[in-house]
Amino acid sequence: MESNQLSKLRMLGRKKEPLDTISFSVQDKIETEFLKQNIHFLFGEIDEYNITRAIQWIMYENNLEEKNKTLQLFINSPGGDLYQAFALIDAMSWSKVPIRTIGLGTVMSAAFLIFASGEKGERFISKNCGIMCHQYTDFFEGKYHDLESYRKETELCIQRMTNVLQSATNLDAKGVKTKLLTPSDVWLTAEELVKLGAADHII
Repeated sequence: MESNQLSKLRMLGRKKEPLDTISFSVQDKIETEFLKQNIHFLFGEIDEYNITRAIQWIMYENNLEEKNKTLQLFINSPGGDLYQAFALIDAMSWSKVPIRTIGLGTVMSAAFLIFASGEKGERFISKNCGIMCHQYTDFFEGKYHDLESYRKETELCIQRMTNVLQSATNLDAKGVKTKLLTPSDVWLTAEELVKLGAADHII
Protein backbone atom coordinates (compact mmCIF):
# COMPACT_ATOMS: atom_id res chain seq x y z
CA MET A 1 0.00 0.00 0.00
CA GLU A 2 1.24 3.52 -0.78
CA SER A 3 1.86 5.85 2.11
CA ASN A 4 -0.63 8.57 3.04
CA GLN A 5 1.97 11.19 2.09
CA LEU A 6 2.40 9.72 -1.42
CA SER A 7 -1.37 9.48 -1.78
CA LYS A 8 -1.75 13.16 -0.87
CA LEU A 9 0.90 14.14 -3.44
CA ARG A 10 -0.94 12.24 -6.13
CA MET A 11 -4.18 14.00 -5.22
CA LEU A 12 -2.46 17.38 -5.37
CA GLY A 13 -1.14 16.53 -8.81
CA ARG A 14 -4.62 15.64 -10.02
CA LYS A 15 -6.04 18.87 -8.62
CA LYS A 16 -3.52 20.96 -10.52
CA GLU A 17 -4.17 19.40 -13.93
CA PRO A 18 -7.50 21.16 -14.69
CA LEU A 19 -5.94 24.59 -13.96
CA ASP A 20 -3.00 23.90 -16.28
CA THR A 21 -5.35 22.61 -18.96
CA ILE A 22 -7.61 25.67 -18.73
CA SER A 23 -4.63 28.03 -18.89
CA PHE A 24 -3.25 26.30 -21.99
CA SER A 25 -6.67 26.14 -23.66
CA VAL A 26 -7.26 29.89 -23.29
CA GLN A 27 -3.87 30.74 -24.83
CA ASP A 28 -4.42 28.18 -27.55
CA LYS A 29 -7.82 29.69 -28.33
CA ILE A 30 -6.35 33.19 -28.56
CA GLU A 31 -3.65 32.05 -30.98
CA THR A 32 -6.22 30.18 -33.04
CA GLU A 33 -8.39 33.29 -33.36
CA PHE A 34 -5.44 35.37 -34.54
CA LEU A 35 -4.46 32.60 -36.95
CA LYS A 36 -7.93 32.83 -38.51
CA GLN A 37 -7.22 36.53 -39.09
CA ASN A 38 -3.83 35.75 -40.72
CA ILE A 39 -1.99 37.41 -37.82
CA HIS A 40 1.28 36.36 -36.20
CA PHE A 41 3.25 38.08 -33.43
CA LEU A 42 7.05 38.21 -33.60
CA PHE A 43 7.73 39.57 -30.12
CA GLY A 44 10.96 39.33 -28.14
CA GLU A 45 14.32 37.96 -29.19
CA ILE A 46 15.08 37.03 -32.78
CA ASP A 47 16.03 33.45 -32.02
CA GLU A 48 15.52 29.93 -33.36
CA TYR A 49 12.24 29.37 -31.50
CA ASN A 50 10.52 32.59 -32.59
CA ILE A 51 11.79 32.40 -36.16
CA THR A 52 10.80 28.74 -36.54
CA ARG A 53 7.24 29.59 -35.48
CA ALA A 54 7.12 32.53 -37.92
CA ILE A 55 8.38 30.43 -40.85
CA GLN A 56 5.94 27.63 -40.02
CA TRP A 57 3.12 30.18 -40.02
CA ILE A 58 4.14 31.50 -43.45
CA MET A 59 4.38 27.98 -44.89
CA TYR A 60 1.02 27.01 -43.37
CA GLU A 61 -0.73 30.08 -44.77
CA ASN A 62 0.79 29.53 -48.21
CA ASN A 63 -0.57 25.97 -48.30
CA LEU A 64 -4.14 27.13 -47.74
CA GLU A 65 -6.30 27.78 -50.77
CA GLU A 66 -7.63 31.14 -49.58
CA LYS A 67 -7.44 33.95 -52.12
CA ASN A 68 -7.02 37.70 -51.83
CA LYS A 69 -5.53 37.65 -48.35
CA THR A 70 -2.59 39.43 -46.74
CA LEU A 71 -0.58 38.01 -43.86
CA GLN A 72 0.03 40.38 -40.96
CA LEU A 73 3.30 40.10 -39.04
CA PHE A 74 3.39 42.25 -35.89
CA ILE A 75 6.99 42.94 -34.79
CA ASN A 76 8.16 44.11 -31.38
CA SER A 77 11.78 43.07 -30.97
CA PRO A 78 15.17 44.45 -29.89
CA GLY A 79 16.88 42.14 -32.39
CA GLY A 80 18.95 39.02 -31.95
CA ASP A 81 20.44 36.33 -34.19
CA LEU A 82 21.23 37.72 -37.64
CA TYR A 83 21.28 34.29 -39.28
CA GLN A 84 17.80 33.55 -37.96
CA ALA A 85 16.66 36.90 -39.36
CA PHE A 86 18.05 35.96 -42.78
CA ALA A 87 16.12 32.67 -42.62
CA LEU A 88 12.83 34.50 -42.05
CA ILE A 89 13.61 37.15 -44.68
CA ASP A 90 14.22 34.40 -47.24
CA ALA A 91 10.95 32.67 -46.28
CA MET A 92 9.12 35.99 -46.63
CA SER A 93 10.57 36.49 -50.11
CA TRP A 94 9.35 33.02 -51.14
CA SER A 95 5.81 33.63 -49.88
CA LYS A 96 3.19 33.83 -52.60
CA VAL A 97 0.94 35.64 -50.13
CA PRO A 98 1.86 39.29 -49.41
CA ILE A 99 3.21 39.86 -45.90
CA ARG A 100 2.29 43.11 -44.17
CA THR A 101 4.70 44.11 -41.39
CA ILE A 102 3.53 46.20 -38.43
CA GLY A 103 6.23 47.57 -36.16
CA LEU A 104 5.44 48.69 -32.63
CA GLY A 105 7.35 49.00 -29.38
CA THR A 106 10.85 48.28 -30.67
CA VAL A 107 12.11 47.43 -34.14
CA MET A 108 15.87 47.20 -33.80
CA SER A 109 18.90 45.47 -35.27
CA ALA A 110 17.92 42.13 -36.89
CA ALA A 111 14.23 42.98 -36.37
CA PHE A 112 14.77 46.13 -38.43
CA LEU A 113 15.81 43.99 -41.41
CA ILE A 114 12.75 41.76 -41.02
CA PHE A 115 10.37 44.70 -40.76
CA ALA A 116 11.81 46.43 -43.85
CA SER A 117 11.48 43.16 -45.82
CA GLY A 118 7.70 43.25 -45.66
CA GLU A 119 5.62 43.82 -48.77
CA LYS A 120 6.29 47.30 -50.14
CA GLY A 121 3.27 49.49 -49.56
CA GLU A 122 2.27 47.28 -46.61
CA ARG A 123 4.86 48.24 -43.97
CA PHE A 124 3.27 50.07 -41.03
CA ILE A 125 5.29 51.65 -38.21
CA SER A 126 3.80 53.03 -35.00
CA LYS A 127 4.61 56.67 -34.24
CA ASN A 128 6.18 55.85 -30.85
CA CYS A 129 8.22 52.87 -31.99
CA GLY A 130 11.91 52.72 -31.06
CA ILE A 131 13.75 52.16 -34.36
CA MET A 132 17.44 51.33 -34.68
CA CYS A 133 19.76 49.90 -37.31
CA HIS A 134 23.48 49.17 -37.04
CA GLN A 135 26.41 47.29 -38.48
CA TYR A 136 26.83 43.56 -37.97
CA THR A 137 27.91 42.87 -34.39
CA ASP A 138 29.46 39.66 -33.09
CA PHE A 139 32.09 38.45 -30.65
CA PHE A 140 34.62 35.86 -31.75
CA GLU A 141 37.59 34.41 -29.95
CA GLY A 142 40.22 32.10 -31.35
CA LYS A 143 43.62 31.77 -32.94
CA TYR A 144 44.88 34.31 -35.45
CA HIS A 145 44.14 32.16 -38.51
CA ASP A 146 40.63 31.53 -37.16
CA LEU A 147 40.08 35.26 -36.83
CA GLU A 148 41.24 35.83 -40.39
CA SER A 149 38.86 33.16 -41.65
CA TYR A 150 36.00 34.61 -39.63
CA ARG A 151 36.66 38.08 -41.03
CA LYS A 152 35.52 36.84 -44.44
CA GLU A 153 32.19 35.68 -43.01
CA THR A 154 31.77 39.03 -41.24
CA GLU A 155 32.23 40.82 -44.56
CA LEU A 156 29.71 38.47 -46.19
CA CYS A 157 27.16 39.21 -43.44
CA ILE A 158 27.61 42.94 -43.97
CA GLN A 159 27.09 42.43 -47.70
CA ARG A 160 23.93 40.40 -47.07
CA MET A 161 22.58 43.14 -44.81
CA THR A 162 23.40 45.72 -47.47
CA ASN A 163 21.58 43.69 -50.12
CA VAL A 164 18.48 43.31 -47.94
CA LEU A 165 18.34 47.01 -47.10
CA GLN A 166 19.06 48.11 -50.65
CA SER A 167 16.17 45.98 -51.86
CA ALA A 168 13.85 47.21 -49.10
CA THR A 169 14.59 50.95 -49.27
CA ASN A 170 15.12 53.66 -51.88
CA LEU A 171 18.86 53.70 -51.13
CA ASP A 172 21.72 52.38 -53.22
CA ALA A 173 24.56 50.37 -51.65
CA LYS A 174 26.52 53.50 -50.76
CA GLY A 175 23.44 55.12 -49.24
CA VAL A 176 22.76 52.03 -47.11
CA LYS A 177 26.29 52.11 -45.70
CA THR A 178 26.31 55.86 -45.01
CA LYS A 179 22.76 56.18 -43.64
CA LEU A 180 21.98 52.83 -41.98
CA LEU A 181 25.10 50.69 -41.54
CA THR A 182 27.34 53.34 -40.01
CA PRO A 183 29.97 52.70 -37.28
CA SER A 184 27.52 54.02 -34.66
CA ASP A 185 23.95 52.88 -33.98
CA VAL A 186 21.45 54.73 -36.17
CA TRP A 187 18.28 55.78 -34.32
CA LEU A 188 15.35 56.87 -36.46
CA THR A 189 11.92 58.39 -36.07
CA ALA A 190 8.94 56.89 -37.86
CA GLU A 191 9.00 59.86 -40.25
CA GLU A 192 12.67 59.29 -41.08
CA LEU A 193 12.03 55.61 -41.68
CA VAL A 194 9.34 56.42 -44.23
CA LYS A 195 11.60 58.98 -45.90
CA LEU A 196 14.31 56.33 -46.33
CA GLY A 197 11.78 54.01 -47.93
CA ALA A 198 12.03 51.35 -45.19
CA ALA A 199 8.40 51.90 -44.13
CA ASP A 200 5.27 53.06 -45.96
CA HIS A 201 2.76 54.21 -43.33
CA ILE A 202 2.82 55.68 -39.82
CA ILE A 203 0.08 54.53 -37.45
